[in-house]
Amino acid sequence: MGYRDAGLTMTRIDETFARLRAEGKKAFVAYVMGGDPDYDTSLEIVRGLPAAGVDIIELGMPFTDPMADGPTIQLAGQRALEAGQTLDKTLDLARALRETDDATPIVMMGYYNPIYSRGVDRFLADAKDAGIDGLIVVDLPPEEDSELCIPAQAAGLNFIRLATPTTDDARLPKVLQNTSGFVYYVSITGITGAAQAQASDVAPEVARIKSATDLPVIVGFGVKTPELAESIAGVADGTVVGSAIVKMVEDGKPVPEILGFVADLAAGAHRA
Repeated sequence: MGYRDAGLTMTRIDETFARLRAEGKKAFVAYVMGGDPDYDTSLEIVRGLPAAGVDIIELGMPFTDPMADGPTIQLAGQRALEAGQTLDKTLDLARALRETDDATPIVMMGYYNPIYSRGVDRFLADAKDAGIDGLIVVDLPPEEDSELCIPAQAAGLNFIRLATPTTDDARLPKVLQNTSGFVYYVSITGITGAAQAQASDVAPEVARIKSATDLPVIVGFGVKTPELAESIAGVADGTVVGSAIVKMVEDGKPVPEILGFVADLAAGAHRA
């Protein structure tokens, strides 16, 4: 199912993939935690991502109980919350990026609780106003589509679903049912940043998903180096790096060094 079936107009995400296809390039997606280690540093990083070659920005919503995330992202969320990050401030980061960049898609990634607390309708209106293009909400299965997925698509936001090595052929159609924008394939079983992804394991899984949807398939979890970004992007429509970037924030690296690392990762994915 593509975005047209879901009744969506072309989003920035769709336009980005169309452009990359025309250029014969794979996508590089970077994940950063909103407000980590503090709002100002986070904004500096986010604003620098497009120039570093990032095609789509995944902006983490800090949450107290991030069950899909490994220690690196968990700690990032804690740092952000301790520094005073809120859902409003994460939306503010997106708004601030939109002042200088109207083309790079922003996908908010996180958990349903903060959205539910705010109220779905209010959240979707605020997200749309802030220039958000899509949502990845890891703890809402397809059975709960009426909760957020359907309203999000009606509001013009892509709802991006995760498929994993344990998503079998019986389950896959359900996972793809109301997905739009792209499919996020989790390359390993387990949490973010744990094991290392292997292109040989990923390739047949990506092919299986692509036989069931015309959406781009982006692979994440366990991609840590430019070489790995290149090999994984080579067997998919692109790759996501999160923990390796967030680890540099945790280590207190200066922003130019972080963005330099991101640029190396992006160049790797774009070489594929």
